Amino acid sequence: MTDAATDKPCLVITNADDFGLSERENAAILAGFAEGVISSATLMANMPAFEQACQAARQRGLADRLGLHFNLSYGEPLSWSVRGVSALCNVRGQFDFSLPRYSLYLSGQISQAIRTELEAQWQACVEQGLRPTHIDSHQHVHNVLPIAAIVASFAAGHGVPVRLARNVGYNIHPGKAVFKYLLNRLIRRRSRTAIRYVCTPKDLLDGLRPQGVVEIICHPELCADGQAGDAYLPAGKTLHQVLDVAYPYRQLVSYGSWIYNPNATGGVERK
Repeated sequence: MTDAATDKPCLVITNADDFGLSERENAAILAGFAEGVISSATLMANMPAFEQACQAARQRGLADRLGLHFNLSYGEPLSWSVRGVSALCNVRGQFDFSLPRYSLYLSGQISQAIRTELEAQWQACVEQGLRPTHIDSHQHVHNVLPIAAIVASFAAGHGVPVRLARNVGYNIHPGKAVFKYLLNRLIRRRSRTAIRYVCTPKDLLDGLRPQGVVEIICHPELCADGQAGDAYLPAGKTLHQVLDVAYPYRQLVSYGSWIYNPNATGGVERK
């Protein structure tokens, strides 16, 4: 890590979360794709604008650049069994995630309900003709250790990687860093990924420069000039501006365009 821009070529995935959350998010994400600052996105299969997002993605040839944004914390589930789990849903059957973030164990009922909902959200994407290329989650619910194990095992069964926990940032204290290291080791062991570092545009704006194969978690918003900014960047600061400073020699890639190969340079090779 350094405070200066790197002059070394760097493989960067800029993934837009929340595709399908609303028409507003969809418009910002599609603008990011059109500008060339977003290289992949993850779909929220239980959200109102999901079908619109899928249609737009098919029309723009983005099918191989979309993953699943697994959701256990917002909206209405796609499966029935999860609705009866009080740690995941309220009495109205809406998601209301209340599991402690440092849980080490889940009951059989909760684990099975999560697996069933994960399968339902995955299948909703497949039925739209969009087989997810990777999996991450809304509000990072897969960073809960036993949920990470469920998601990573499911992903391994489908041959796709899972996003690591964010491991770059000035607000990651030593205790949290140890937890994230152990969590990411579990994800790597169960779901193959060549990603080394995960950060946000704000981390780049703060001067951090992770090297290797990097994923940048984005939440695009449209700036006044129509360019893609980010929810965690200052108003008017665009993703283009941040990326150009941090990685002037970047190569934007997506999970769908590269495969894990531990014998290849950087651990990945083009499909």
